Amino acid sequence: MTTIETFEKPRRFYQTMAWVFVAIAFGGFIPTYWLKLMDGSFAGKPILHIHGFMLFAWVLFYAVQTNFVANRKMADHRSWGIAGVSLFTALAISIVLAAINTIKLGEQTGFATQAASFSIVTFSGIALIAAFIVLAIMNVHRADWHSRLMTLSFVPLLQAPMARPFAVLMTPPGAVGPPPVFVTLPPAIVIDLILVAMLIYDRKVTGRFHPVTLWGSVAIIAVQILGVPISTSPAWIATAKAIAGLAG
Repeated sequence: MTTIETFEKPRRFYQTMAWVFVAIAFGGFIPTYWLKLMDGSFAGKPILHIHGFMLFAWVLFYAVQTNFVANRKMADHRSWGIAGVSLFTALAISIVLAAINTIKLGEQTGFATQAASFSIVTFSGIALIAAFIVLAIMNVHRADWHSRLMTLSFVPLLQAPMARPFAVLMTPPGAVGPPPVFVTLPPAIVIDLILVAMLIYDRKVTGRFHPVTLWGSVAIIAVQILGVPISTSPAWIATAKAIAGLAG
């Protein structure tokens, strides 16, 4: 294998993954957002539209960034990376506000505890995403670390759109209120195939599992699993309600 071939493979792999992320982000919300927008039946508050816009903008931004790298436009990649910090910050704020909105809605409809319990999926997810991105920024000059950390950051983020088709297909007729957290595990297993693809790629190209991919995967899976028992603990319920209380 030539040096050029070795150099090109990571670029093309992460570029392909980025566009898969775009497909998941847009496709997953078809039944619960896009179709409802089209027929006028979506009844969510404005923050949900803002959050949706920020989510789609962030995923598209990442895809464009990987295109810059794949086409060797590193100066453009670095320049726009600065803007990416602001874009992600706005996305993170919208995620927190959307979660608070859900808790408040639960309080208004008699499902305060269930809403607070389910919010662990959102709050633990954004904490994990932020940790990956901060580490990616800290390792911006180590391309193998930076690219893997950025890719890992999308696994918790894309669990939400992946969960939407599951919710449509598996929610019993007449069910009301937020579901228990364990129902997020099936879509989580599907989205974790991204981790499998990364591990296979590492093994094939480098002959070993990259430590970022390996330990990042362990962290993601641990958060997904541990969220189930922690979500119903009095400590978490109180924490979630306290966070929601900050919004007044």
